[in-house]
Amino acid sequence: MQLVIDIGNTRVKAAIFAQKEVKDFFVYKSTDDLLASGILDQYPLKACILASVVNGIEPFIEQVKKKVNVLVFKADTPTPIINCYQSAHTLGSDRLAGAVGGYSVFPNANVLVVDCGTCIKYNFVTHKNEYIGGGIAPGLQMRFKAVHTFTSRLPLLDVDDTFNTLIGTNSNDSIVSGVQMGVIAEVDGIITQYKQQYPDIKVLLTGGDVNFFAKRLKNSIFADQNLILKGLNEILDYNLKSN
Repeated sequence: MQLVIDIGNTRVKAAIFAQKEVKDFFVYKSTDDLLASGILDQYPLKACILASVVNGIEPFIEQVKKKVNVLVFKADTPTPIINCYQSAHTLGSDRLAGAVGGYSVFPNANVLVVDCGTCIKYNFVTHKNEYIGGGIAPGLQMRFKAVHTFTSRLPLLDVDDTFNTLIGTNSNDSIVSGVQMGVIAEVDGIITQYKQQYPDIKVLLTGGDVNFFAKRLKNSIFADQNLILKGLNEILDYNLKSN
């Protein structure tokens, strides 16, 4: 079995893989919570891959290394796709892992992976299995916080999963409509532009807000909340086979 750990801006996700199958999935508030959970002692682990978009995790890595061999995923880690990003050293591990996850589902195809988390990230892989790049935009929570932070009187609101009204008739509803209806239109519009350039493109949706978007987008998509973890597991397999 293999352990995959993805440390994001707001959550720590982990999965136990048996070959390519997710056996168990966990979400933690912090790396300390992961260590306290005992996950490192519960499974016969042969290897682990760890990716992070935050700094200062070296003490955590050392703790994990005491239990299992760890591959820390970095910009120069070999992957089964070709990284053509012009500033590869600044590319977030989650973006490349998501791209590999998309490749693993649809190899030799044009694939767009939309990661709906703290930020909304668009990651494009060509039919030649080349990662080109994409886009980064504020996510749902970030938009609500921005409306509140950069104004004097507008309140801080949260995602309302039951709200589907275009015209807000009070200030709160207007904020929710502007943020939620606006971001849905934006993501749909970006996907449509990709489809205009690549009519045969496959679109996969992942991330913490995947369920919110999956039931609202007009474009046809494949939703997989564990796509980044699956991509990391593919990268781990690729490196284990290379050694």
